Amino acid sequence: MGAPKRPRWSSLQYWPRKRAEKLIPSVNWKPVQGDVKTEGLLGYLLYKAAMATAVVKDETPASMTKGKKIAVPVTILEAPNMKVFSVRFYRHGKVAKEVVVSNDKDLKRQLKVPKEIKNFDAEAPKEFDDIRVIVYSLASQTDFKKTPDLIELAINSKNKLAYVKTLIGKEITIKDFKYELVDVRGSTRGKGLVSAIKRHGLSLKAHKSEKGVRRPGSLGPWHPARVTFRTPMAGQLGMFSRVHYNQKVLTHNTIAEKNINKGTGFKNYGKIASSYIIIEGSVQGPVKRQILITPSFRPTKYQAKKKYEFQEVLV
Repeated sequence: MGAPKRPRWSSLQYWPRKRAEKLIPSVNWKPVQGDVKTEGLLGYLLYKAAMATAVVKDETPASMTKGKKIAVPVTILEAPNMKVFSVRFYRHGKVAKEVVVSNDKDLKRQLKVPKEIKNFDAEAPKEFDDIRVIVYSLASQTDFKKTPDLIELAINSKNKLAYVKTLIGKEITIKDFKYELVDVRGSTRGKGLVSAIKRHGLSLKAHKSEKGVRRPGSLGPWHPARVTFRTPMAGQLGMFSRVHYNQKVLTHNTIAEKNINKGTGFKNYGKIASSYIIIEGSVQGPVKRQILITPSFRPTKYQAKKKYEFQEVLV
């Protein structure tokens, strides 16, 4: 049996153990922008629909199953179109000016929007160091949600200002995101208040132990006369911001071109109504959770050499 692939129990790498401040995590775009050569947005907003099994043809060089059909676990995510809400101009690492370019009625569910949109060329500053855009998902294209989600995305282009002008007023589709290896960012499933056994992986004490079996044997020494933060205690578990690195994109399409819905829809989600993307492996969080994918900024050779020809989804 192989070694378990998980962080060490009670690792202080994840500290403090508290709920994420927001469902969609922020991204440090500097390393993501490093080695990406394809022009376009460096992220896309998705919604987790379900897990399934996909049949693919393995075309990986030197693979033991080369040329054969294999079954792999996959996650299906709905990918409605996105639009640009505003453009942020950065100067010396801070937002120098933000120009709003959209006032769609769906945005009124989330924030205040101006009645009239000003001319972008007249409002854009002449001096800036970087440009990023605030995009929002067209959640009304799905069957379970109407309120859009907003996220700041970086741009990879030689002339970012000219590229941003091509996006204003247009819908961005999943086909515009042309990356096969992605990092998946999102929040895990919340579990609420749990004991130290489940939260930190402690072993149960003997059944005749005093003062409880499902608790630590000691909370620490007499001095210092306090409980340190290293002591495993009961508390919040789940609803943490996490990143899954180097996950393979198998395919993406629209429901109109290739329908992968079950007859009764996916459990706790319903039917996918717009576009979708299928990623190898699991994705954090429950169904309907917002997920952000970005290009992989530190790809591994093992994942990069994989070549799968998508066949079908067994739903």
